[in-house]
Amino acid sequence: MSFDRAVMRKGALIFAGTLLACVIAYLVHAVPGAWFPHASRATWNAHALALTRGTGFLQEDALVITAPDPKGIVLISVVTDFRSSDYPAIAWDVSNLGEHADVQLLWRSDSRPDRLNSTAIGVEAGRTLPQTLAKNPAWIGRIVGLALAIRDPIAQPVRVRGVVAKPMGMFEILGDRLTEWLAFEPWNGASINTVTGGADVQDVPLPALLATIVAISSALVLLASRWQPSFRRPAVAALLCGFFLAGWFVLDLRWTWNLLRQEPATAAQYWGKDARAKHLAGDDGPLYAFVEKARDVLPKSPVRVFVAADADYFRGRAAYHLYPHDVYFSPRGTALPPAGVMRPGDWLLIFLRKGIQYDAAQGKIRWEGNETVSGVPRLVEPGAALFQIR
Repeated sequence: MSFDRAVMRKGALIFAGTLLACVIAYLVHAVPGAWFPHASRATWNAHALALTRGTGFLQEDALVITAPDPKGIVLISVVTDFRSSDYPAIAWDVSNLGEHADVQLLWRSDSRPDRLNSTAIGVEAGRTLPQTLAKNPAWIGRIVGLALAIRDPIAQPVRVRGVVAKPMGMFEILGDRLTEWLAFEPWNGASINTVTGGADVQDVPLPALLATIVAISSALVLLASRWQPSFRRPAVAALLCGFFLAGWFVLDLRWTWNLLRQEPATAAQYWGKDARAKHLAGDDGPLYAFVEKARDVLPKSPVRVFVAADADYFRGRAAYHLYPHDVYFSPRGTALPPAGVMRPGDWLLIFLRKGIQYDAAQGKIRWEGNETVSGVPRLVEPGAALFQIR
């Protein structure tokens, strides 16, 4: 038994050593300058920003952009004064961007005050990614102004909460990763299938880090078992299972912490409301409100209704709210059936679905593949419509 305990201690040291090695390797890659910088991060909130091109307004802690200027550009600027060498990274806090938004970081420095510098900013999950500028030759001198340029049709209001200049030292980077992993992830339409864990955008997702540590630790134990007689098969199997369970346990702790924070959020959202008010307060509240109006237009006896929406969640929820009508929807994919499948007297409900056009002059509904069918609009709202097939 003492022999097995010694093996388990060695296994624990292997796991801890692998964790430490992975953290150090990541920091070597991620820290752009000094590991222990003297400067602290500088932050400018939404109230310090100036909207010089485009239309928007301040709402609590965010600058809400509702439309670009006539040339399709949004420009947000802020006056700054800091040494570029102290702050190798800039992070704009922008959300609700389009999938193909063109976002540029602009700046001026006192070394070339007549020159406007720029670099592209990545967008993921509708959010801007931090931009590291330490190796950019134009990131020199004192930075006397920052700006953000957005070229995007802006299908939904874009929220800009501010901008942060980051020293990107070791402790700041590790703190950012912990903040991302422990960020509250409210339940949404996909939560029944998956909870990704933390912030929408993460530099290093926690499951990926744990999987790497478990894989490397397991590989080291298997290699050790070939040259160390003390690593017998039962002990090796126990160590491999222990590594897997340790990673699983950490993920379960994060999930449980998220669940504890979800309970008061759910209570605040639904407590004391009747069934209709709870539906309207849910993630599909706008859809429920539209379907409620559509049910008043639809015949009382069940009819065939085709549902079109870009999101799987909205197609399924629309079908649920429309029952007991005979509802067709694709659970995995936005494709509608061929036009020949639809018969006079059928109905087509559209909710936040791109690619469907209606020609009022000809009374034709058209979608991908040049499929067309005759129809009459019975209920039309922004982003949603109900047609009766003729």
